Amino acid sequence: MSIHFFNSLTRTRELFVPLEEGQVRMYACGPTVYNFAHIGNFRTFVFVDILRRHLKWRGYRLLHVMNLTDVDDKIIRDARAAGLPLREFTEKYVRHFWEDADALGLERPEVAPRATDHIPEMIELIGRLLRCGCAYHSEGSTYFRIASFPRYGVLSGSKLSGNIAGASERVEADEYEKDDVRDFVLWKRTQPGEPTWDSPLGPGRPGWHIECSAMAMKYLGESFDIHCGGVDLMFPHHENEIAQSEGATGKPFVRYWLHAEHLLVNGRKMSKREGNYYTLRDLLERGYAARAVRYVLAAVPYRKPLNFTLAGVEAAERRLKRLNETFRRLREAQTVAGATADDVTTIAQIRAAFGAAMDDDLNTADALAAVAQLETTVNVALAHGTPTESFKTAALAAFDDVQAVLGILDPPEAPLLDATIEALIAERTAARKARDFARADEIRAQLAAQGIILEDGKDGTTRWRRA
Repeated sequence: MSIHFFNSLTRTRELFVPLEEGQVRMYACGPTVYNFAHIGNFRTFVFVDILRRHLKWRGYRLLHVMNLTDVDDKIIRDARAAGLPLREFTEKYVRHFWEDADALGLERPEVAPRATDHIPEMIELIGRLLRCGCAYHSEGSTYFRIASFPRYGVLSGSKLSGNIAGASERVEADEYEKDDVRDFVLWKRTQPGEPTWDSPLGPGRPGWHIECSAMAMKYLGESFDIHCGGVDLMFPHHENEIAQSEGATGKPFVRYWLHAEHLLVNGRKMSKREGNYYTLRDLLERGYAARAVRYVLAAVPYRKPLNFTLAGVEAAERRLKRLNETFRRLREAQTVAGATADDVTTIAQIRAAFGAAMDDDLNTADALAAVAQLETTVNVALAHGTPTESFKTAALAAFDDVQAVLGILDPPEAPLLDATIEALIAERTAARKARDFARADEIRAQLAAQGIILEDGKDGTTRWRRA
């Protein structure tokens, strides 16, 4: 087994060797829960899901942490506009995110910490930065001193020229311009109407960047294997994570940085003003299948820009219909005893090609080419008559590989009866009223896995449909 990744930190393709043999510790930047996640977000989340699936398929034990950012400038702004407390406002979007993730077949990370549940860890980390001289107080806030970290820019290539770190050149906002290299805020002084926490730093709230460092190190340690996210996070977010984490510990923060490229829609940047902005729910409401959306998001290797079109989703639906029909016919095929060398060799070669493609920096395009070869091989065998038992066993194992890594096939279970669906919906409604959101989410995930899409209103599920 030799998996290679393109490491954004070194800008080279490298053999993946985890810090601990057989164990991978991985952090992925999760959603900022102030609205529904859009398909650009899910391009990254599908990439992370395929990454975790492939590592598990190759036999690694996995500890995957994905944060939920539930306090930042945008969240505070929108919660205030909605007239809701921060937690009540974000709770709805956390729930919606997991519903969408389930519909797309994303596996849950082992740990999904919320930022507001880890304020003490952030305060402690900022304290370490103050003690080592990497941070300073100013006008009630606390900032990271970029001049204290000579390696700043190692990930993104951003430079310090023209900036006077530690003086008046500071940035208070959670997000800022690509070329704006200035001391960034770790702890923000209390502002009127904003949520606030008491701390030795003074009353206030954390800056965005410190959140991920604190949560990553709490669950994965001060050095770990993989950190991934969208390329838009490389600067300033990931650059600042490296500076503050390594400034505090003196240790390498992350071995391998993996970044998913941008998603375009109809060749243009996605924008509500352009009329090409889609959430997953927008697409499901138009009648598109969640698995077809997943297929489109997965088909282009993660380091290449993806041009998303509705025509592409329609083509994916047709492609998956043919592929799943082949899979169904193979499962139901009668067999005869015996085997031929060609039966075993051809399927073995396809499985090897699939695995080699995924080992090559998650080359999903070449992996799907191997899937197409598998489909053709199976269809030819079925057309020629009853396949041998060994051929069917080998081909089913190849389909299992595809599903384990890419997650694009329909589940083989029999479809749920309408009465069973209605009973599960009623149980979910009761669970939500009892505030047992874990059970409610479990039921929704169970239904989503069988292609059942729920549409919720204020008082519960208003209607359901099969994807």
